[in-house]
Amino acid sequence: MNFSNFITNHGRRITRDHFIHLVQVAKVDGKINPGELKLLHKQGKKFGLTDPEIDELIMLEEAANYHPPYSLEDKFFELYNITEMILSDEKVSENEKKMIRRYAIAAGFSDEVIEGLCKILMEGVKAGADEEELLKKFRKEYVSNYRNR
Repeated sequence: MNFSNFITNHGRRITRDHFIHLVQVAKVDGKINPGELKLLHKQGKKFGLTDPEIDELIMLEEAANYHPPYSLEDKFFELYNITEMILSDEKVSENEKKMIRRYAIAAGFSDEVIEGLCKILMEGVKAGADEEELLKKFRKEYVSNYRNR
């Protein structure tokens, strides 16, 4: 199965690493619950994967190094999807809270914006806001202020 890059229905390129990161987030507490599994299948189908292919990737995936995307938009959208995965079971463990912060740090977000970024993502995803809307909010509240310092 060649699965290196995909195009979502919104026109954004998604990499294999992105899907693997979602699997890792789902497995952070040692098990994948039904809500997480449903979300993984939904995301996998966006990539054109079949249910058996998705199940195989989930079963075989182990910890791997994180390779963040380059652009702010792609980093933000990855963190949005990770937040969706964390909130899919409506229970947020301390490990899951730490995980989103670790991914934000690894993606290159500064310490000054990570707390606000996580708050925007957690509250926005809970409220059902889409990625574009939350990215605009993040840019308005943090990126422009951070650049003006």
